[in-house]
Amino acid sequence: MNDAGWIDRFIRHLEYERRLSPLTCKNYRRDLENLAAWCEASGIGEWGDLDSEHVRAYSASCFRKGLSARSLQRRLSASRTFFRYLIREKEVSRNPVSSVSAPKGKKRLPGNLDADRMARLLDIQGDGALVDRDRAILELLYSSGLRLAELVDLNLGDVDMHDATVRVTGKGNKDRIVPVGRHALKALRQWGITRGDLANADETALFVSNRGTRISSRSVQARVKHWAKQQGLDTNVYPHLFRHSFATHVLESSHDLRGVQELLGHANISTTQVYTHLDFQHLAQIYDQTHPRARKKGDG
Repeated sequence: MNDAGWIDRFIRHLEYERRLSPLTCKNYRRDLENLAAWCEASGIGEWGDLDSEHVRAYSASCFRKGLSARSLQRRLSASRTFFRYLIREKEVSRNPVSSVSAPKGKKRLPGNLDADRMARLLDIQGDGALVDRDRAILELLYSSGLRLAELVDLNLGDVDMHDATVRVTGKGNKDRIVPVGRHALKALRQWGITRGDLANADETALFVSNRGTRISSRSVQARVKHWAKQQGLDTNVYPHLFRHSFATHVLESSHDLRGVQELLGHANISTTQVYTHLDFQHLAQIYDQTHPRARKKGDG
């Protein structure tokens, strides 16, 4: 390419003006040199000759060669930043990458435990403060679909045993009230009896470590793994798996997507849809069964 020297100038700009790390600069160079090689092979000699259709063709070429959506997003991001620099330097007048986006990669969904394996995991035997605490933690994670951070942030006053609810502060400091099931309530009552054996006198956290202070996320993760192994589960079990299992099991029984959205504290229903493996076909069935003007069987 005739003006490939602009890549060198851009990398120096990243190194000395923006003070980016050597590894980041190396990644930028590799991505831009890949674009330059494609331009040369396509007969494009100047950066100013590149337009959005060229960029889409380049993107499609990378994708066909097996480049992941995530890597392609990175390449396009590097190219977008490069052209902003070229505009600043008055080398080009427009950014041909600004209107081009990479295909979205598949979201990696967590698995879930079926009801039988979840019941097996929760069938914790033994007594004492530590066992009582762990049983209450696992039961509450599954009963109410809490995020790990939400669980460890709970204080004593957040659980209403009479109403069987828990007040949770979720993402964006948004509060929600979530039901607590009878098994979790029973476990929480027992933990309430033995909590004083572990907790410091002035500690307000619902769940505490053996040092008497609020339990950490890392400790909860470790205890979940401990009990999964203890109960003979041959799968990787982690706190978020309880949340996903909760959502999946409630949705399978109720088919109430909006209800599950509220219980999970999702701001966007599309998050819930992805989270619970709900596909469009299932949504279409719900629509056909419930919408007053949906096409019903026998309609002409």
